[in-house]
Amino acid sequence: MFDVDREAITDGPVGRVLLLLAAPLVAQNLVYVANALVDTFWLGRVSEDAVAAVGLSLPIQSFLGAIVVVAAVGTQILVAQRAGGEDDRGARRVAVNGSLVALAVTVAVAIPAAVYAEELVRFLGADPALAGTTAVYLSIVVAVLPVGAVGDTVENCFTAYGDTRAVLHVTVASVLVNLVAAPVLIFGVGPAPELGVAGAALGTALAGVAGLVHILAYAAGVGRDTFRLTRDALVVDAGDLREVVSVGLPLGGQRGVSELVRVLVVGLVAIAGGAAGVAAYTVGARVATLAIVPALGVQQAAQSMIGQNLGAQAPRRARRTTTVGTGMVVAAFLGLGAVQFLFAGGLADLLAPDLTPTGRALAVLYLRILAVSYWALGGTYTLLAGFNGASRTRTSFVADLVKYWGVRFPIAVAAVPATATFGAFGVAVAPGLGWGVEAVFWAVAVSNVVGFLGLGAYFAYTTRRGMFANAAERASDGGSGSAAETADDD
Repeated sequence: MFDVDREAITDGPVGRVLLLLAAPLVAQNLVYVANALVDTFWLGRVSEDAVAAVGLSLPIQSFLGAIVVVAAVGTQILVAQRAGGEDDRGARRVAVNGSLVALAVTVAVAIPAAVYAEELVRFLGADPALAGTTAVYLSIVVAVLPVGAVGDTVENCFTAYGDTRAVLHVTVASVLVNLVAAPVLIFGVGPAPELGVAGAALGTALAGVAGLVHILAYAAGVGRDTFRLTRDALVVDAGDLREVVSVGLPLGGQRGVSELVRVLVVGLVAIAGGAAGVAAYTVGARVATLAIVPALGVQQAAQSMIGQNLGAQAPRRARRTTTVGTGMVVAAFLGLGAVQFLFAGGLADLLAPDLTPTGRALAVLYLRILAVSYWALGGTYTLLAGFNGASRTRTSFVADLVKYWGVRFPIAVAAVPATATFGAFGVAVAPGLGWGVEAVFWAVAVSNVVGFLGLGAYFAYTTRRGMFANAAERASDGGSGSAAETADDD
Protein backbone atom coordinates (compact mmCIF):
# COMPACT_ATOMS: atom_id res chain seq x y z
CA MET A 1 0.00 0.00 0.00
CA PHE A 2 2.81 2.41 0.89
CA ASP A 3 5.30 1.27 -1.75
CA VAL A 4 6.78 4.24 -3.65
CA ASP A 5 9.23 3.72 -6.51
CA ARG A 6 11.76 6.20 -7.85
CA GLU A 7 9.58 7.13 -10.83
CA ALA A 8 6.73 8.16 -8.52
CA ILE A 9 9.09 10.21 -6.36
CA THR A 10 10.26 12.24 -9.37
CA ASP A 11 7.06 12.25 -11.47
CA GLY A 12 3.98 11.36 -9.36
CA PRO A 13 1.51 13.76 -7.67
CA VAL A 14 3.53 15.61 -5.04
CA GLY A 15 0.97 15.61 -2.23
CA ARG A 16 0.03 11.96 -2.66
CA VAL A 17 3.62 10.72 -2.94
CA LEU A 18 4.68 12.80 0.05
CA LEU A 19 1.88 11.35 2.17
CA LEU A 20 2.68 7.79 1.05
CA LEU A 21 6.32 8.26 1.96
CA ALA A 22 5.54 10.05 5.21
CA ALA A 23 2.82 7.69 6.52
CA PRO A 24 5.18 4.88 7.60
CA LEU A 25 7.59 7.46 8.99
CA VAL A 26 4.83 9.10 11.01
CA ALA A 27 3.81 5.69 12.31
CA GLN A 28 7.44 4.87 13.00
CA ASN A 29 7.96 8.11 14.90
CA LEU A 30 4.75 7.59 16.86
CA VAL A 31 6.01 4.20 17.90
CA TYR A 32 9.41 5.72 18.70
CA VAL A 33 7.85 8.38 20.90
CA ALA A 34 5.66 5.74 22.51
CA ASN A 35 8.90 3.99 23.34
CA ALA A 36 10.12 7.17 25.08
CA LEU A 37 6.78 7.56 26.86
CA VAL A 38 7.08 4.08 28.33
CA ASP A 39 9.60 5.34 30.89
CA THR A 40 7.45 8.32 31.88
CA PHE A 41 4.32 6.17 32.07
CA TRP A 42 5.77 3.54 34.39
CA LEU A 43 7.96 5.86 36.47
CA GLY A 44 4.96 8.14 36.89
CA ARG A 45 3.56 5.29 38.98
CA VAL A 46 6.71 5.22 41.12
CA SER A 47 7.07 8.85 42.24
CA GLU A 48 7.22 12.46 41.08
CA ASP A 49 10.97 12.44 41.69
CA ALA A 50 11.36 9.46 39.35
CA VAL A 51 9.60 11.38 36.57
CA ALA A 52 11.71 14.46 37.30
CA ALA A 53 14.90 12.37 37.13
CA VAL A 54 14.11 11.19 33.61
CA GLY A 55 13.02 14.69 32.61
CA LEU A 56 16.27 16.17 33.89
CA SER A 57 18.26 13.73 31.76
CA LEU A 58 16.31 14.35 28.55
CA PRO A 59 17.98 17.62 27.49
CA ILE A 60 21.42 16.11 28.09
CA GLN A 61 20.52 13.06 26.02
CA SER A 62 19.19 15.24 23.25
CA PHE A 63 22.25 17.48 23.35
CA LEU A 64 24.52 14.46 22.98
CA GLY A 65 22.20 13.20 20.26
CA ALA A 66 23.21 16.18 18.14
CA ILE A 67 26.33 14.18 17.34
CA VAL A 68 24.15 11.44 15.85
CA VAL A 69 22.49 13.92 13.47
CA VAL A 70 25.80 14.73 11.77
CA ALA A 71 26.11 11.25 10.26
CA ALA A 72 22.47 10.13 10.13
CA VAL A 73 20.94 13.08 8.29
CA GLY A 74 24.06 13.97 6.33
CA THR A 75 24.11 10.41 5.00
CA GLN A 76 20.39 10.49 4.15
CA ILE A 77 20.69 13.67 2.08
CA LEU A 78 23.69 12.41 0.09
CA VAL A 79 22.25 8.92 -0.44
CA ALA A 80 18.99 10.44 -1.73
CA GLN A 81 20.84 12.66 -4.20
CA ARG A 82 22.86 9.73 -5.52
CA ALA A 83 19.80 7.52 -5.73
CA GLY A 84 18.02 10.22 -7.77
CA GLY A 85 21.00 10.28 -10.13
CA GLU A 86 20.93 6.46 -10.49
CA ASP A 87 24.30 6.12 -8.73
CA ASP A 88 23.48 3.11 -6.53
CA ARG A 89 27.08 2.11 -5.97
CA GLY A 90 27.94 5.61 -4.78
CA ALA A 91 24.88 5.60 -2.50
CA ARG A 92 25.97 2.35 -0.85
CA ARG A 93 29.50 3.64 -0.37
CA VAL A 94 28.19 6.81 1.29
CA ALA A 95 26.07 4.65 3.61
CA VAL A 96 29.10 2.69 4.79
CA ASN A 97 31.24 5.77 5.34
CA GLY A 98 28.37 7.61 7.03
CA SER A 99 28.02 4.70 9.46
CA LEU A 100 31.74 4.90 10.23
CA VAL A 101 31.37 8.61 11.00
CA ALA A 102 28.42 7.83 13.29
CA LEU A 103 30.36 5.19 15.19
CA ALA A 104 33.53 7.25 15.60
CA VAL A 105 31.99 10.48 16.83
CA THR A 106 29.50 8.89 19.23
CA VAL A 107 32.08 6.63 20.87
CA ALA A 108 34.25 9.68 21.47
CA VAL A 109 31.35 11.44 23.22
CA ALA A 110 29.58 8.54 24.96
CA ILE A 111 32.49 7.30 27.04
CA PRO A 112 33.25 10.53 28.96
CA ALA A 113 29.53 11.38 29.22
CA ALA A 114 28.76 8.04 30.87
CA VAL A 115 31.71 8.30 33.23
CA TYR A 116 30.88 11.85 34.32
CA ALA A 117 27.09 11.56 34.20
CA GLU A 118 26.54 12.80 37.76
CA GLU A 119 28.75 15.84 37.23
CA LEU A 120 26.75 16.72 34.12
CA VAL A 121 23.49 16.51 36.05
CA ARG A 122 24.83 18.60 38.92
CA PHE A 123 25.63 21.37 36.46
CA LEU A 124 21.87 21.73 36.05
CA GLY A 125 21.45 22.62 39.69
CA ALA A 126 19.71 19.40 40.78
CA ASP A 127 19.76 18.53 44.48
CA PRO A 128 22.08 15.61 45.45
CA ALA A 129 19.33 12.98 45.67
CA LEU A 130 17.81 13.86 42.31
CA ALA A 131 21.26 14.18 40.71
CA GLY A 132 22.23 10.67 41.79
CA THR A 133 19.06 9.09 40.47
CA THR A 134 19.27 10.98 37.19
CA ALA A 135 22.93 10.04 36.71
CA VAL A 136 22.11 6.33 36.98
CA TYR A 137 19.53 6.62 34.18
CA LEU A 138 21.72 8.88 32.03
CA SER A 139 24.90 6.79 32.22
CA ILE A 140 23.14 3.64 31.00
CA VAL A 141 21.32 5.33 28.12
CA VAL A 142 24.39 7.25 26.95
CA ALA A 143 26.56 4.12 27.01
CA VAL A 144 24.58 2.66 24.10
CA LEU A 145 24.52 5.91 22.09
CA PRO A 146 26.86 4.49 19.39
CA VAL A 147 24.45 1.60 18.83
CA GLY A 148 21.59 3.96 18.14
CA ALA A 149 23.75 6.21 15.96
CA VAL A 150 24.74 3.45 13.55
CA GLY A 151 21.18 2.11 13.49
CA ASP A 152 19.73 5.55 12.70
CA THR A 153 22.24 6.11 9.91
CA VAL A 154 21.42 2.83 8.16
CA GLU A 155 17.68 3.40 8.66
CA ASN A 156 17.98 6.80 6.97
CA CYS A 157 19.46 5.10 3.90
CA PHE A 158 16.25 3.11 3.49
CA THR A 159 14.29 6.35 3.88
CA ALA A 160 16.46 7.99 1.22
CA TYR A 161 15.50 5.21 -1.20
CA GLY A 162 11.79 5.62 -0.41
CA ASP A 163 11.49 2.41 1.64
CA THR A 164 9.99 4.00 4.72
CA ARG A 165 8.22 0.79 5.75
CA ALA A 166 11.53 -0.83 6.66
CA VAL A 167 12.14 1.85 9.28
CA LEU A 168 8.65 1.34 10.69
CA HIS A 169 9.20 -2.42 11.03
CA VAL A 170 12.47 -1.91 12.89
CA THR A 171 11.00 0.63 15.30
CA VAL A 172 7.95 -1.49 16.11
CA ALA A 173 10.16 -4.46 16.95
CA SER A 174 12.38 -2.28 19.16
CA VAL A 175 9.45 -0.82 21.05
CA LEU A 176 8.00 -4.26 21.69
CA VAL A 177 11.28 -5.12 23.40
CA ASN A 178 11.04 -2.03 25.63
CA LEU A 179 7.33 -2.54 26.36
CA VAL A 180 8.16 -5.91 27.87
CA ALA A 181 11.52 -5.07 29.43
CA ALA A 182 10.68 -1.72 31.08
CA PRO A 183 7.98 -2.79 33.56
CA VAL A 184 9.77 -6.06 34.28
CA LEU A 185 13.02 -4.29 35.16
CA ILE A 186 11.44 -1.26 36.88
CA PHE A 187 9.21 -3.21 39.26
CA GLY A 188 11.04 -6.55 39.38
CA VAL A 189 8.81 -9.21 37.83
CA GLY A 190 9.68 -12.85 38.33
CA PRO A 191 13.42 -13.44 38.74
CA ALA A 192 14.25 -9.90 37.58
CA PRO A 193 15.30 -7.55 40.42
CA GLU A 194 13.43 -4.30 41.10
CA LEU A 195 15.71 -1.67 39.54
CA GLY A 196 13.46 1.40 39.38
CA VAL A 197 14.96 4.19 37.26
CA ALA A 198 17.90 1.99 36.23
CA GLY A 199 15.45 -0.60 34.95
CA ALA A 200 13.81 1.98 32.70
CA ALA A 201 17.21 2.85 31.23
CA LEU A 202 18.12 -0.80 30.65
CA GLY A 203 14.84 -1.37 28.81
CA THR A 204 15.65 1.53 26.50
CA ALA A 205 19.17 0.18 25.91
CA LEU A 206 17.90 -3.29 25.02
CA ALA A 207 15.45 -1.77 22.52
CA GLY A 208 18.31 0.08 20.81
CA VAL A 209 20.39 -3.06 20.42
CA ALA A 210 17.41 -4.95 18.97
CA GLY A 211 16.84 -2.15 16.45
CA LEU A 212 20.44 -2.20 15.22
CA VAL A 213 20.42 -5.96 14.67
CA HIS A 214 17.13 -5.71 12.78
CA ILE A 215 18.16 -2.92 10.37
CA LEU A 216 21.52 -4.55 9.64
CA ALA A 217 19.68 -7.73 8.71
CA TYR A 218 17.56 -5.76 6.24
CA ALA A 219 20.70 -4.10 4.82
CA ALA A 220 22.20 -7.56 4.29
CA GLY A 221 19.20 -8.49 2.15
CA VAL A 222 17.24 -10.49 4.71
CA GLY A 223 13.61 -9.65 4.02
CA ARG A 224 14.21 -6.44 1.98
CA ASP A 225 15.67 -5.71 -1.44
CA THR A 226 15.26 -1.94 -1.78
CA PHE A 227 18.61 -0.96 -0.27
CA ARG A 228 21.51 -3.31 0.34
CA LEU A 229 25.04 -2.93 1.65
CA THR A 230 27.18 -5.06 -0.67
CA ARG A 231 30.85 -5.99 -0.38
CA ASP A 232 31.97 -3.53 -3.02
CA ALA A 233 30.72 -0.70 -0.79
CA LEU A 234 32.81 -1.78 2.22
CA VAL A 235 35.61 0.69 1.62
CA VAL A 236 36.78 3.74 3.49
CA ASP A 237 36.55 6.72 1.16
CA ALA A 238 38.04 9.99 2.38
CA GLY A 239 35.89 12.02 -0.01
CA ASP A 240 32.67 10.44 1.24
CA LEU A 241 33.73 10.90 4.85
CA ARG A 242 34.40 14.59 4.26
CA GLU A 243 31.14 15.11 2.38
CA VAL A 244 29.03 13.41 5.06
CA VAL A 245 30.63 15.61 7.70
CA SER A 246 30.36 18.73 5.52
CA VAL A 247 26.62 18.27 4.96
CA GLY A 248 25.82 16.88 8.38
CA LEU A 249 27.93 19.09 10.65
CA PRO A 250 25.69 22.18 10.37
CA LEU A 251 22.70 19.98 11.20
CA GLY A 252 24.53 18.64 14.23
CA GLY A 253 25.32 22.23 15.17
CA GLN A 254 21.66 23.13 14.71
CA ARG A 255 20.63 20.34 17.04
CA GLY A 256 23.42 21.22 19.46
CA VAL A 257 22.54 24.89 19.85
CA SER A 258 18.87 24.08 20.39
CA GLU A 259 19.53 21.28 22.83
CA LEU A 260 22.05 23.31 24.82
CA VAL A 261 19.34 25.91 25.35
CA ARG A 262 17.01 23.12 26.48
CA VAL A 263 19.63 22.01 28.99
CA LEU A 264 19.92 25.54 30.34
CA VAL A 265 16.15 26.04 30.32
CA VAL A 266 15.64 22.91 32.44
CA GLY A 267 18.04 24.48 34.92
CA LEU A 268 15.87 27.60 34.95
CA VAL A 269 12.77 25.46 35.46
CA ALA A 270 14.44 23.70 38.40
CA ILE A 271 15.22 27.06 40.03
CA ALA A 272 11.87 28.72 39.36
CA GLY A 273 9.56 25.72 39.75
CA GLY A 274 11.36 23.06 41.78
CA ALA A 275 10.50 19.37 41.34
CA ALA A 276 6.89 20.20 40.46
CA GLY A 277 8.04 22.54 37.69
CA VAL A 278 10.50 20.01 36.27
CA ALA A 279 7.85 17.28 36.33
CA ALA A 280 5.37 19.58 34.55
CA TYR A 281 7.99 20.56 31.98
CA THR A 282 8.73 16.85 31.43
CA VAL A 283 5.06 16.06 30.78
CA GLY A 284 4.81 18.95 28.32
CA ALA A 285 8.02 17.96 26.57
CA ARG A 286 6.87 14.35 26.19
CA VAL A 287 3.50 15.36 24.74
CA ALA A 288 5.10 17.91 22.42
CA THR A 289 7.50 15.25 21.19
CA LEU A 290 4.51 13.08 20.34
CA ALA A 291 2.70 16.00 18.70
CA ILE A 292 5.54 16.87 16.30
CA VAL A 293 5.75 13.31 15.00
CA PRO A 294 3.65 14.02 11.86
CA ALA A 295 5.82 17.02 10.98
CA LEU A 296 8.99 15.04 11.55
CA GLY A 297 7.70 12.25 9.31
CA VAL A 298 6.83 14.70 6.53
CA GLN A 299 10.24 16.36 6.95
CA GLN A 300 12.09 13.06 6.58
CA ALA A 301 10.02 12.10 3.55
CA ALA A 302 10.39 15.55 1.99
CA GLN A 303 14.18 15.53 2.40
CA SER A 304 14.35 12.27 0.47
CA MET A 305 11.95 13.51 -2.22
CA ILE A 306 13.80 16.81 -2.58
CA GLY A 307 17.18 15.10 -2.73
CA GLN A 308 16.06 12.62 -5.37
CA ASN A 309 14.38 15.32 -7.48
CA LEU A 310 17.48 17.48 -7.37
CA GLY A 311 19.55 14.48 -8.41
CA ALA A 312 17.06 13.95 -11.26
CA GLN A 313 17.35 17.64 -12.29
CA ALA A 314 13.81 18.62 -11.25
CA PRO A 315 14.29 21.76 -9.08
CA ARG A 316 10.72 23.07 -9.48
CA ARG A 317 9.35 19.81 -8.15
CA ALA A 318 11.76 20.03 -5.22
CA ARG A 319 10.41 23.49 -4.38
CA ARG A 320 6.81 22.33 -4.73
CA THR A 321 7.49 19.43 -2.37
CA THR A 322 8.57 21.93 0.29
CA THR A 323 5.59 24.26 -0.09
CA VAL A 324 2.97 21.51 -0.32
CA GLY A 325 4.42 19.73 2.70
CA THR A 326 4.48 22.92 4.76
CA GLY A 327 0.87 23.75 3.90
CA MET A 328 -0.33 20.27 4.88
CA VAL A 329 1.51 20.31 8.19
CA VAL A 330 0.41 23.81 9.23
CA ALA A 331 -3.25 22.98 8.56
CA ALA A 332 -3.04 19.68 10.45
CA PHE A 333 -1.26 21.24 13.42
CA LEU A 334 -3.88 23.94 13.86
CA GLY A 335 -6.37 21.14 14.54
CA LEU A 336 -3.94 19.21 16.70
CA GLY A 337 -3.27 22.26 18.87
CA ALA A 338 -7.00 22.80 19.41
CA VAL A 339 -7.43 19.23 20.63
CA GLN A 340 -4.51 19.49 23.06
CA PHE A 341 -5.78 22.80 24.42
CA LEU A 342 -9.19 21.29 25.20
CA PHE A 343 -7.90 18.06 26.75
CA ALA A 344 -4.75 19.24 28.52
CA GLY A 345 -5.92 18.04 31.93
CA GLY A 346 -6.67 14.54 30.70
CA LEU A 347 -3.26 14.29 29.03
CA ALA A 348 -1.49 15.30 32.23
CA ASP A 349 -3.46 12.78 34.28
CA LEU A 350 -2.78 10.00 31.78
CA LEU A 351 0.97 10.49 31.70
CA ALA A 352 1.67 11.30 35.36
CA PRO A 353 -1.32 10.58 37.63
CA ASP A 354 0.75 10.99 40.81
CA LEU A 355 1.70 14.63 40.27
CA THR A 356 1.11 16.99 43.16
CA PRO A 357 -1.69 19.56 42.68
CA THR A 358 0.92 22.20 41.92
CA GLY A 359 2.68 19.95 39.43
CA ARG A 360 -0.58 19.08 37.68
CA ALA A 361 -1.66 22.71 37.40
CA LEU A 362 1.68 23.67 35.88
CA ALA A 363 1.54 20.71 33.47
CA VAL A 364 -1.92 21.71 32.23
CA LEU A 365 -0.82 25.32 31.78
CA TYR A 366 2.27 24.31 29.80
CA LEU A 367 0.30 21.94 27.55
CA ARG A 368 -2.15 24.73 26.68
CA ILE A 369 0.57 27.28 26.00
CA LEU A 370 2.37 24.80 23.75
CA ALA A 371 -0.84 24.05 21.86
CA VAL A 372 -1.22 27.61 20.55
CA SER A 373 2.18 27.44 18.79
CA TYR A 374 1.96 23.95 17.28
CA TRP A 375 1.16 25.21 13.78
CA ALA A 376 4.42 27.18 13.71
CA LEU A 377 6.45 24.37 15.26
CA GLY A 378 5.23 21.86 12.67
CA GLY A 379 5.67 24.17 9.70
CA THR A 380 9.28 24.86 10.67
CA TYR A 381 10.20 21.20 10.17
CA THR A 382 9.01 21.10 6.56
CA LEU A 383 10.56 24.44 5.65
CA LEU A 384 13.88 23.15 6.95
CA ALA A 385 13.43 20.03 4.80
CA GLY A 386 13.64 22.27 1.74
CA PHE A 387 16.94 23.78 2.83
CA ASN A 388 18.37 20.45 4.00
CA GLY A 389 17.37 18.59 0.84
CA ALA A 390 19.21 21.23 -1.16
CA SER A 391 22.30 20.70 1.05
CA ARG A 392 21.90 24.19 2.55
CA THR A 393 22.22 22.74 6.03
CA ARG A 394 23.87 25.83 7.49
CA THR A 395 20.52 27.57 7.20
CA SER A 396 19.09 25.13 9.74
CA PHE A 397 21.96 25.95 12.09
CA VAL A 398 21.51 29.72 11.85
CA ALA A 399 17.71 29.47 12.14
CA ASP A 400 17.93 27.55 15.40
CA LEU A 401 20.68 29.79 16.71
CA VAL A 402 18.34 32.78 16.39
CA LYS A 403 15.25 30.93 17.59
CA TYR A 404 16.76 29.44 20.73
CA TRP A 405 19.50 31.87 21.75
CA GLY A 406 17.99 35.05 20.37
CA VAL A 407 14.39 34.49 21.50
CA ARG A 408 13.76 31.52 23.79
CA PHE A 409 16.57 31.77 26.32
CA PRO A 410 16.35 35.54 26.99
CA ILE A 411 12.61 35.26 27.70
CA ALA A 412 13.10 32.16 29.87
CA VAL A 413 15.61 34.01 32.05
CA ALA A 414 12.75 36.23 33.23
CA ALA A 415 11.40 33.24 35.19
CA VAL A 416 13.98 33.49 37.96
CA PRO A 417 14.43 36.18 40.62
CA ALA A 418 17.07 38.84 39.96
CA THR A 419 19.08 37.54 42.92
CA ALA A 420 19.11 33.90 41.85
CA THR A 421 22.21 32.04 40.71
CA PHE A 422 21.71 29.77 37.76
CA GLY A 423 22.82 26.26 38.75
CA ALA A 424 24.03 25.24 35.28
CA PHE A 425 27.78 25.93 35.23
CA GLY A 426 27.25 28.36 38.14
CA VAL A 427 26.27 31.17 35.79
CA ALA A 428 24.34 34.06 37.33
CA VAL A 429 21.26 34.86 35.28
CA ALA A 430 20.49 38.29 36.75
CA PRO A 431 18.67 40.38 35.85
CA GLY A 432 15.80 37.93 36.18
CA LEU A 433 12.33 39.36 36.61
CA GLY A 434 10.85 36.82 38.98
CA TRP A 435 7.98 35.96 36.61
CA GLY A 436 7.99 32.33 37.70
CA VAL A 437 8.20 29.12 35.71
CA GLU A 438 5.31 30.26 33.49
CA ALA A 439 7.76 32.57 31.71
CA VAL A 440 9.70 29.53 30.52
CA PHE A 441 6.52 28.04 29.05
CA TRP A 442 5.75 31.24 27.13
CA ALA A 443 9.35 31.48 25.96
CA VAL A 444 8.96 28.13 24.17
CA ALA A 445 5.73 29.16 22.40
CA VAL A 446 6.92 32.62 21.34
CA SER A 447 10.19 31.27 19.93
CA ASN A 448 8.26 28.69 17.88
CA VAL A 449 6.15 31.37 16.19
CA VAL A 450 8.99 33.84 15.61
CA GLY A 451 11.20 31.05 14.23
CA PHE A 452 8.61 29.92 11.69
CA LEU A 453 7.79 33.41 10.42
CA GLY A 454 11.44 34.34 10.02
CA LEU A 455 12.34 31.09 8.27
CA GLY A 456 9.36 31.40 5.92
CA ALA A 457 10.48 34.87 4.84
CA TYR A 458 14.01 33.62 4.21
CA PHE A 459 12.73 30.63 2.22
CA ALA A 460 10.80 32.97 -0.09
CA TYR A 461 13.91 35.09 -0.56
CA THR A 462 16.29 32.21 -1.36
CA THR A 463 13.92 30.46 -3.74
CA ARG A 464 13.55 33.67 -5.75
CA ARG A 465 17.34 33.62 -6.08
CA GLY A 466 17.28 30.11 -7.55
CA MET A 467 18.22 27.98 -4.54
CA PHE A 468 16.78 24.75 -5.94
CA ALA A 469 18.06 25.31 -9.50
CA ASN A 470 21.57 25.86 -8.17
CA ALA A 471 21.30 22.79 -5.94
CA ALA A 472 20.22 20.62 -8.89
CA GLU A 473 23.23 21.81 -10.88
CA ARG A 474 25.58 21.00 -8.02
CA ALA A 475 24.01 17.57 -7.52
CA SER A 476 24.76 16.71 -11.15
CA ASP A 477 28.36 17.88 -10.64
CA GLY A 478 28.79 16.05 -7.31
CA GLY A 479 29.44 19.33 -5.48
CA SER A 480 29.71 19.50 -1.69
CA GLY A 481 27.14 21.00 0.66
CA SER A 482 29.45 23.66 1.98
CA ALA A 483 30.33 24.81 -1.50
CA ALA A 484 26.65 24.84 -2.30
CA GLU A 485 25.84 27.33 0.36
CA THR A 486 28.72 29.58 -0.60
CA ALA A 487 27.47 29.69 -4.17
CA ASP A 488 23.93 30.56 -3.15
CA ASP A 489 25.05 33.27 -0.80
CA ASP A 490 27.18 35.15 -3.35
